[in-house]
Order: sequence, then C-alpha cells, then structure tokens
Amino acid sequence: MESDMEESSMKKGIRKKSVPGDHARKQLEHLKGRTYAITGEVKFIQEEDIRLETTRTRLSNVLKRHEELKERLTRDSDRMIFERLQKEFEAARAAQTEACFAEICLDGEQWNDGLLATIRERVHMEADRKSMPGDTSMLPDPHFHGKTTYRVGNKVICCLEGARIGIQYETFFAGEPCDLYHCVLESKSFLEKMTVIEHTVPFFLPIREAENDFLSSNAMKFIDYIGELLQAYVDRREQVRLIKELYGNQIGELYHSLPYHVIEFVLDDFDCKVTISLRYADLGSVLPTRIRVLAWPVHPSRRVSITGTTNKKGNVALGTQPVPARLSYAEDALRTMSLPEAYAEIVLNLPRALQQIFQNLATA
Repeated sequence: MESDMEESSMKKGIRKKSVPGDHARKQLEHLKGRTYAITGEVKFIQEEDIRLETTRTRLSNVLKRHEELKERLTRDSDRMIFERLQKEFEAARAAQTEACFAEICLDGEQWNDGLLATIRERVHMEADRKSMPGDTSMLPDPHFHGKTTYRVGNKVICCLEGARIGIQYETFFAGEPCDLYHCVLESKSFLEKMTVIEHTVPFFLPIREAENDFLSSNAMKFIDYIGELLQAYVDRREQVRLIKELYGNQIGELYHSLPYHVIEFVLDDFDCKVTISLRYADLGSVLPTRIRVLAWPVHPSRRVSITGTTNKKGNVALGTQPVPARLSYAEDALRTMSLPEAYAEIVLNLPRALQQIFQNLATA
C-alpha cells in the first residue's frame, strides 16, 4: 500500500517536473511559427518588389515603342502634306498681295454661316469659270483673281484652286507662335455637303469625329472646334515641355498620352515621393478636370509603423508601410493655374505642407 502511494507520488513529481520542458517546447514551436510568419512576410515583400520592377520594365519598353510609333506616324507623309499645303497657302496669300488686295480680318459677328456660304459659292463659281476658258460671258471675279484670304482670330481661310476651301490654324503659347496646321474642305457642288479631303491635324485628335458631328450641319462650328482642339493640345504639350525644361532635375518619372490629356509625373527631390496625376476630360481644355496629388513618405522615421501587430491566428506582420497624404493645396493650384505656375507654387509650399503632415502623423 505504501509502495503504491510512493510510486504514485513519484509519477506526479515527474509530471510536475515535465511542465517546464513542455512550456519551453511550446514557446519554441511558437517562435518557429513566428519565424515562419516573418520569413513568409519578407518573402512576400520581395516577390512584390520583383513584380513591381518587372511591371516598371515592361511599361518603360511600351513607352519607348510608343515614342517610336509616334515618330514613324508623324514623319515623311505628314511632312510632305504639310510642306505642299504650306506652299499652296503661301502662294494664295502672295497672289493676293500682288493684286493689292488686303487680307480681310473678320471680328465677332462678321464670322458667320452667311459669309462661309458666300465663300463656298465663290470658289465654285471660280472653278466653273476656269473649267470653261472659252466662255467670255463669265467674267473673272477680281476677288478670286487675287485669291482673297480671311483672318478670323488665329485662323486664316483661303480660297484654293479646284473649289477648295483651306483653313490654316496658327497656335501660340505664352504669346509666342508655335505650330501651323491645315485643313482643306471640298464639295462637289455648292448644294452638296463639304468633306475634309486632307489635313495636317495630328492623327490622335478627333477630326473625323468632328467632321461627322458638325461639318454637314454647321461648318463654321466645325472650323472653330478644330481650332480649339489644336490650340488646347499645343498649350498642354508646351506646359509639359516647359516644366521638363525648368524642373527636369526634380522630376523623376513622367508619362503623358499623345494628346496630353493624361499626364503623370513624380517629384523625387524631397523627403518624400510626390505623385501628380492629371486628367483632361475635354480635349479642348487647358486645365485638368481630375487631379490627384499624393505625398509618399520615404524616410524611415516618417513612415507609419505597424511592427508587432498580431492577428487572431498569432501571425505577426512586421515592417513599416508608407501611408500617402493628399496635398489639397497642390490640387487647388493645378486646378486654377497653368502647369509651370502650379508646379512653382507646389514646390514653394511643399516643405511646410510636409512638416505639418508628418507632425499630424506623429501625434496621431
């Protein structure tokens, strides 16, 4: 009886002594689990970095091919058309000067559908007269002998050979002349609708859509609309060119679509990475309609730490993750100013804005 009791108490002692070992074993297993979770987290982050770098490389290659395609599409044939039309417009204006006819400047209400109809009628009359050289009853119109041209704002309208009406668009940026573009309209007769037979408008601007929407019903609106598209495109393009020229050392990645209605770039020359995204819903706009400016902290002390957070399964997510802050003052500047002006405003006030943001993060 006593021996049984001694044996029982020895077993209890053994069980009691084994508790610390079991606890250590459980702690070790838990640490192994945590180590696996940490290793898995690091591996996941590394895989994410590899995927991001692969995506960045692919995007860079796409942009390179995009530029090559753009160059191929806008050279040779387009340049030949431009040079030929430019010579034709210059010849028309030179003939007018030789005949002592002044360029007719139209202002406000003088540019209307009635005048355009008169121009159409005259080009057809002149074409008919030249097609019947033996008919002396049809006297030449002195205005067409001198190839009268009309100026409406930044547009010059010429009466060209072959019953054609040519429009030359002048574009400007910051008061300085930029590119010239041409559009030539033709109709088989005065009563038939006009069509665009050739032009030097960039292929990525919707001239054919505008032709279908406006030309047959309101030719004057079509002519004005194309002028607005071209001027807005040149304005957006030159704004991007200017910030690259003035602030290229501060700008990291910069992307834009062909018509410059999508513009994105990054500022890297600060304690954070600032991403700027601009969208122009209307191709006739020079100011963006959708704006997003975010500041991403890159300095370790200015990141939001989530070290040591444990989920319900006991896994620990280690590391620090940058939390972007929206820069409202920058978005307001881009909404009301040209891109170079807004950029200067953003850079001037950025240190103070970042200091305020980081202070708020620190006290949160």
